[in-house]
Amino acid sequence: MAKRDYYEVLGVARGASDDELKKAYRKLAMKYHPDRNRDDKEAEANFKECSEAYEVLKDGEKRAAYDRYGHAAFEGGMGGGGGGGGNPFGGGGFEDIFEQMFGFGGGGGRQRGQAAGRGADLRTEVEISLEEAFAGAKQNIRVQSSVQCDACNGSGAEAGSTANQTCPTCGGAGKVRAQQGFFLIERACPTCGGSGRVVKNPCKVCNGAGRVHRERTLNVTIPAGVEDGTRIRLTGEGEAGLRGAPAGDLYVDIGVQPHEIFQRDGANIFVRVPLRMSQAALGDAVEVPVIDGGRARVTIPAGTQSGDQFRLRGKGFSVLRSAARGDMYVQVAVETPRHLTARQRELLEEFEAEAGEHARSSPDSDGFFAKVRDFWEGLGR
Repeated sequence: MAKRDYYEVLGVARGASDDELKKAYRKLAMKYHPDRNRDDKEAEANFKECSEAYEVLKDGEKRAAYDRYGHAAFEGGMGGGGGGGGNPFGGGGFEDIFEQMFGFGGGGGRQRGQAAGRGADLRTEVEISLEEAFAGAKQNIRVQSSVQCDACNGSGAEAGSTANQTCPTCGGAGKVRAQQGFFLIERACPTCGGSGRVVKNPCKVCNGAGRVHRERTLNVTIPAGVEDGTRIRLTGEGEAGLRGAPAGDLYVDIGVQPHEIFQRDGANIFVRVPLRMSQAALGDAVEVPVIDGGRARVTIPAGTQSGDQFRLRGKGFSVLRSAARGDMYVQVAVETPRHLTARQRELLEEFEAEAGEHARSSPDSDGFFAKVRDFWEGLGR
């Protein structure tokens, strides 16, 4: 039976990247692995086929040869693709697949064993006003977390006793392994909790953990220009590590409250200013607030329409980690008067009668309805 195209076996295009190849193989290897498909000869054959395909395509030189000559490039012992499904991750068994695919075993495993006692990362939230986001702020936050035990200075051992000894169970690796079929399962050592070290005479205050639970108050500096959803990282302010291991980090998520006057879009600020009909028609000058607490004077030209926008350069929001500022946009909303007096109604009726004789007083309205008339005439109505 002729061999299938290696790209077809993995279900990827010929131009697939190394990462795409690895993801495709990982999915197929997990699907067809014999340990998941006991007594299924077809699954075993599929597993060998996809392993063979990946072994060739993951190697730049072998892949180039395959792209040029196909399967013929490896006939007669060339390459490693023609055998019985050798491990494409460079080892001799399925253990190596998981060591290199997921990082178990080897030097990486030892490094994780040394850092297994690292404290957990924490997350908290802080809400600030838009003004505080503009100017920056300092906030006190309370955090319930594990902190270093003062009685043993984080060692976990009673005063005068040996602080840390190599764990007899894992030999200091922090990990123990158990073979289950083709799988090599690696877990944190139950004796030392993954640190690789044990305490002979544990501290009576922290029971050998080197840390105790306590509420702390931290001062967080929020820089000017932060946006809603910004995350600030405080290194080493998370949970204390076990028996002197490094502490985790604290992540502070910033929430910016909505404002009654201003709307923010990045570094720009928008403010909606209502105008009386007479102000928009005759022109005027209005004072508007600025996010920094100041005021700005805006000249409204005669004939201003609802929706017109005026730009004030450099009056917008702070730019994060910069002395620059965005712009402020004043958006005009022309109001229609309500509850008219008899005299006001009379004046408006006179205005309307006068406006009908001078079409240029309402160019948008007159232009629109002229187009409507042309549209209807074109339809013969």
